[in-house]
Amino acid sequence: MYSLTKLLRNWRVKVVLPYVTGRLLDIGCGNNQLVRSYNGKGTGVDVYDWGDVDLIIDDSSNIPFEDSSFDTISVIAALNHIPNRDDLLKEAYRLLSTNGILIITMIPPRVSFIWHRLRSGSDPDQIERDHHEHELWGITQHDLKQMINQAGFNVQSEIKFMCRINTMTIARKID
Repeated sequence: MYSLTKLLRNWRVKVVLPYVTGRLLDIGCGNNQLVRSYNGKGTGVDVYDWGDVDLIIDDSSNIPFEDSSFDTISVIAALNHIPNRDDLLKEAYRLLSTNGILIITMIPPRVSFIWHRLRSGSDPDQIERDHHEHELWGITQHDLKQMINQAGFNVQSEIKFMCRINTMTIARKID
């Protein structure tokens, strides 16, 4: 099953990578594959040490970089695991340059719940650190768009992938 996890991770990175420009910040970076695959400058942050994280942080809504430090900020298959999601999006707004983009991938809650239950014994996310009470099984596209808009972003596009189960949402700051 770890090979399935790796396959899905590679798939997400392959979909997201063409949209990354300039300096990249990957929040909830996991094993930091997106940053390692990107040829530009990038930093992967996470609250959990998955072994190749550039910076371990205590709080995803308080990341120690100056305003407008990044041209692309990504949250790949991780926003539902972060308890203070709205605060994280406000922090992403602060850290993102004026013309920068926010990229988020997410699956719907029902699909996520079933998927994680089927893989409970072989999913590294559950084996390594377990599912916590503040985590969601996923976020609906409607709710995600609402959260993004409330943080000051405008959704530019939504791209379905992984047999239309997963969605990559790309947004820009509203000035």
